[in-house]
Amino acid sequence: MALHERTVQGDADALVAHLDDRIVGGSITAKREDSSDQRIGHARMLVRSYERYSASGGNRVSLHVAILAVGTELAISVMSAGGSDAMFFKFNTFGEEAFLDKAVEALDSFG
Repeated sequence: MALHERTVQGDADALVAHLDDRIVGGSITAKREDSSDQRIGHARMLVRSYERYSASGGNRVSLHVAILAVGTELAISVMSAGGSDAMFFKFNTFGEEAFLDKAVEALDSFG
């Protein structure tokens, strides 16, 4: 599993739309699998799950984005997983690292 975390300022809905555009639009096999939006008071949690085929690994990898939004302050956690076909040890993490890199690029270009 690969992980990236950061905080940014902005609109949570605009960020989710931007991520959908960049992540799904960045690969012919990528799609958003599911989503969740929750609220408690002024806090909002948005979760998005994406999946795509990894040609380098010959399998599918997943990417999960969690955004905690309080006003315009956004705390973001992005995790990718999958892509290995080993039973006990994880080999070939190229696919999940590449998928995470796409999300980081999308975050870098937000704003």
